[in-house]
Amino acid sequence: MSAQITQKITTFLWFDGQAEEAAEHYVSIFGGDSHVVAVTHYAASAPGETGSVMTVEFELAGQRFTALNGGPQFTFSEAISLSVGCSDQEEIDRFWTRLGEGGEEGPCGWLKDKYGLSWQVVPAELPELLGQDAEKSERVMVAVMGMKKLDLQALRDA
Repeated sequence: MSAQITQKITTFLWFDGQAEEAAEHYVSIFGGDSHVVAVTHYAASAPGETGSVMTVEFELAGQRFTALNGGPQFTFSEAISLSVGCSDQEEIDRFWTRLGEGGEEGPCGWLKDKYGLSWQVVPAELPELLGQDAEKSERVMVAVMGMKKLDLQALRDA
């Protein structure tokens, strides 16, 4: 019997011992259809500590991820980020606050969480606001560049 593929491409996130903690943290933030799917442990023949958590499969808003306890060799960088499309300012505020707890705010709606993973917390209508005429698009981009957490009304007004 072969395993059923539920998602063709899955993002793997490399942690140094915090895979399970991080997965549970993210699931608590996204709620709803977010949950831990499976946890695997290192066997004696594997490079990790026997019996410790190796991977945690989890879903956030229906999107599958795998957290791997791979060790300290690699860390996250801004070269990859996860973007959260938000329907309104309340959602922007909620995700910005929860994902940013213990992390670091960045410019233009970007932040690093307490594990060092970069997130973009953006209004879902941002592409539309940027896709208008060149003059409006320029005003919106100038507004975005001057913000940390994005202010949806200010972007609409730009």
